[in-house]
Formats: sequence, C-alpha cells, structure tokens
Amino acid sequence: MDTMSSRATTPDTTPALDPAIAARLKRGADGLVPAIAQQYDTGEVLMLGWMDDEALRRTLATGRCTYWSRSRQEYWVKGDTSGHVQHVKSVALDCDADTVLVRVDQVGAACHTGDRTCFDADVLATRDGQDQ
Repeated sequence: MDTMSSRATTPDTTPALDPAIAARLKRGADGLVPAIAQQYDTGEVLMLGWMDDEALRRTLATGRCTYWSRSRQEYWVKGDTSGHVQHVKSVALDCDADTVLVRVDQVGAACHTGDRTCFDADVLATRDGQDQ
C-alpha cells in the first residue's frame, strides 16, 4: 500500500505545505523525513520523530510539533496526551534537505519513557572512549 495515499492530506482549511518547501524536501520511500527535536536554549538533543509534508505543515502552522507515527499510522501532536509539549522556536532543513531540525522549548520529558531525552538512558561511549 502507498503510505502517502493512506494519510489524510489537509484536514482543515489551512493551505498545504508551501510548495517551495515541499519541492526542497528529500523524503524517504515512505514519504517521511527524520525530524530532530532540540532544546532551543541548551542545544540538548531531545528526540527523533518522523514528518511528512502534512506533519511539517501542521508544525509550522501551529507552533506545536506534529509527527507521523509509523507504528500507529496516524499524526500525533507532542504533548496532547502526556502534557509534555514542544513549543516550536524555529524549524530548519539540513544542507541536503533530508532532515528537519526543530528547535523547541520542551515542557517535561521528551521521551515516552519519561526521561528528559531519548538519548540519555543508553550511552554507548563517551568522547574519551570510556564506556558509561
């Protein structure tokens, strides 16, 4: 099944993603781009989610991070059920336009496990080569 055609396009009257932005995005075969959420004031990497054009459009339009859940096959707004909201401060594309960086003000935990970030529980090694 074509993943893109199974998703709702634009559920409200807000225009689609700006065509200039859409033309630059390099999506995977599933129509998704990785979206890194980073704490805007500390630089802390919080989590990785996935966005398609609609999720990015919603994120830009609402100022709240919207992601595509690959497991549930639906859009989700970070914090709608947990209260751990991501308030968008800026959105940027990397140099290849295949990854989105969303700088946010994170309220509460970013990780579904309750940790502040998705990257602090299983450190494999440090810069000096010491295992954690």
